[in-house]
Amino acid sequence: MTSRRKKPEELRSHRWYGVDDLRSFGHRSRTAQMGLERSEYAGKPVIAIVNTWSEINPCHTHFRQRAEEVKRGIWQAGGYPVEMPALTLSEPFQKPTTMLYRNLLAMETEELLRSYPADGAVLMGGCDKTTPALIMGALSANLPAIFLPAGPMLRGDYRGQFLGSGSDTWKYWAELRAGNITQEDWKEIESGIARSPGHCMTMGTASTMTSAAEAMGLTLPGAASIPAPDSRHAQMASLTGKRVVDMVWEDLKPRDIVDARAIDNAVTAVLALGGSTNAIVHLIALARRAGVPLDLARFDALARRTPVLANVRPSGKYLMEDFFYAGGLRGLLARLSDLLDGTALTVNGRTLGENVAGSPVYQDDVIRTRDNALVANSGLAVLTGNLAPHGAVIKPAAMEARLQVHTGPAVVFRSYDDMAARIDDPALAITADSVIVLQGAGPHGAPGMPEWGQLPIPKKLLQEGVRDMVRISDARMSGTSYGACVLHVAPESHVGGPLALVKDGDLVALDVPARKLELLVDAAELERRRAAWRAPPRHFNRGFGALYLDHVTQADQGCDFDFLEDGAATADPEIH
Repeated sequence: MTSRRKKPEELRSHRWYGVDDLRSFGHRSRTAQMGLERSEYAGKPVIAIVNTWSEINPCHTHFRQRAEEVKRGIWQAGGYPVEMPALTLSEPFQKPTTMLYRNLLAMETEELLRSYPADGAVLMGGCDKTTPALIMGALSANLPAIFLPAGPMLRGDYRGQFLGSGSDTWKYWAELRAGNITQEDWKEIESGIARSPGHCMTMGTASTMTSAAEAMGLTLPGAASIPAPDSRHAQMASLTGKRVVDMVWEDLKPRDIVDARAIDNAVTAVLALGGSTNAIVHLIALARRAGVPLDLARFDALARRTPVLANVRPSGKYLMEDFFYAGGLRGLLARLSDLLDGTALTVNGRTLGENVAGSPVYQDDVIRTRDNALVANSGLAVLTGNLAPHGAVIKPAAMEARLQVHTGPAVVFRSYDDMAARIDDPALAITADSVIVLQGAGPHGAPGMPEWGQLPIPKKLLQEGVRDMVRISDARMSGTSYGACVLHVAPESHVGGPLALVKDGDLVALDVPARKLELLVDAAELERRRAAWRAPPRHFNRGFGALYLDHVTQADQGCDFDFLEDGAATADPEIH
């Protein structure tokens, strides 16, 4: 980045609005058609507000108003705001999974910014896949861009107890299935668990990824932690709009910010937060878009040195509202300063070190000190072995410690439907020592790699008091989930990975401290099974689904499309 500021005639939008020809006449006359006089936009940075608001996305219900506050900031800074709706990716509603469509939103973001007269962009997201998708697209377009997180919702409430979205859903669903609470209790929980705009207020994928975006330098300092209904969130929206205008004049672009330092900072923040395992897939995809090498081994290396300091569910006790009051992400990053590269640049033109220096922590039980960490290290762990030759992941902080070293016989389900049909059958041959295995749940298999990885514990074992078991799949798991769940097994079973070869009764060995996942079956027998294996039918033969199956990569590579990974931004369109 240089200190030189652009001139108005150097703006990208000048090619649409500032040229004295027939085509620009059309652009200006159609802008006048929308009620804008030429002085309102001529020679000013055009800022695309990429808004993922919709009436099917509860996490973003406040974005219609926040977009107006972003616009206010843009106008005040001398820019011209243009709101552009984009694919909403509503985690609670979209089937089979929003992960199937993450790359579609990334493509849409890139093409919106490329094909319209945008000089810069405000990216409005927060619900799980919207954050990585918007940033992936912005990295590929590489116009000045800043991310505005949706912010977490307020704490849930149930009979005077705080509820956490997702985490307490799974907890009380197990208690309902075990017969320990009634349907009326369940209805009370339903009405109190999500009571404001905003994404999940646990350390799920949403808060994990918005925090990663801030640690990466793509938001204004403090933006990720503010609860959605808080008036300070509206103020942050306006400040974000103001800042992006200066970023255009400075020509400060995402790839100026997202380098190897920024990626390591984001990974370290995720680990210290006890963040979602989903972040591994998303950050690998983001890094590759930026041309930064990132693999599972790097995650594991950083995990071994990084303490978990955020005492937030599902790994800890508190919720994101408490985290904000305790000092938020800046407070946590200040306590990690020696593990971060403080020289990394951020969107406000300062370094990450400058942004977090001296940030206070007000409640040491919510954001722990280094000598009282929630977990000393390895909040996430990467496993390898003959069952996962390209890797798998687990979240040790969210599982019962007794299961970190465990060997047990496999109980195999060939699909989610198979599991749903048989898991509560009293005749199912399963004990607390068994290892539940789900096949067919990866990027190709499900399709889309849904959040099926927190496999249910059989009802008969719940009634015996069992609350955790070793569970293995090629699926993902909600960041709000918990348990001894091995996830992202790669290669996936649907393309012939070793997970496809597991049979009932096979012994499976998990050793988290040694980072091993092994199928204890003779190699010759596995070769016989491999020779007999046949590929399952293809899920899609047309539309986006067919494009997805043709080009999606495996979990260890970020599940991006192979043709969208690192490369120069597509050239601007010719204007004729």
